[in-house]
Amino acid sequence: MGLMKGKKGLVVGVANDRSLAWGIASVLASEGAQVGFTYPNDQMKKRVNPLAQSIDSQFVEELDVANDDHLKAVFKKLKEQYGELDFIVHSVAFSDKSELKGPYYNTSRSNFLNTMDISVYSFTALARHAVDLMPSGGSMLTLSFFGAQKAIPNYNVMGVAKAALESSVRYLAADMGPKNIRVNAISAGPVRTLASSGIGNFKSLFHLGIQESPLGRHVTQEEVGKAALYLLSDLSTATTGEILYVDSGFQACVGFSMFSGD
Repeated sequence: MGLMKGKKGLVVGVANDRSLAWGIASVLASEGAQVGFTYPNDQMKKRVNPLAQSIDSQFVEELDVANDDHLKAVFKKLKEQYGELDFIVHSVAFSDKSELKGPYYNTSRSNFLNTMDISVYSFTALARHAVDLMPSGGSMLTLSFFGAQKAIPNYNVMGVAKAALESSVRYLAADMGPKNIRVNAISAGPVRTLASSGIGNFKSLFHLGIQESPLGRHVTQEEVGKAALYLLSDLSTATTGEILYVDSGFQACVGFSMFSGD
């Protein structure tokens, strides 16, 4: 269909071919977008490069989202290569795996601050740099999870971070609206990714998603990608400040089976 034909953007957070960020990038590329990528270190570079090459991406650069100099350098290169941007996708989250278990109150100060910096502030930092490359408007997207709204066992500080991220979406949407830049988030259902492997007892959460969702199944990378296509394309020109749930209805009906007799 070519919904993204002529559009250029950056996807931050691809870890491998099972990443939701890759699901988004591949759908955008299939609709005609020029997609640039970043990677945080040499180990990830080996994973990202082949994926970028598979969609003929001409922009793959190192980026530590906690490093302001890295951010400046990457956006300088983006301006030199693309001139302007139409979209950015933020799919970055990190927390000490050892603290994603047990009670939340055991979260250390250092891990709390690091989690917030990488998982939340990085989206604001990307937005601050990207806005100058979107003089004609654009779209910014991040990824959240239901743990932002409800306490999920073993999600702990990541749930608090996702709640802050969703709040950031609303504040950024208010700031960016006069510039014709839309800011939204997708809250995807449980998907087996490198990031989810760090959540203790994720297997139980994965099966709960099937049991509690009205559609009785999980979502796929491609379905998340299609939702992102809507939010990043001109199909959603009046949609901003939204948290779009792509979870087979899980968030609407969680706990329903407890009372339905099933």
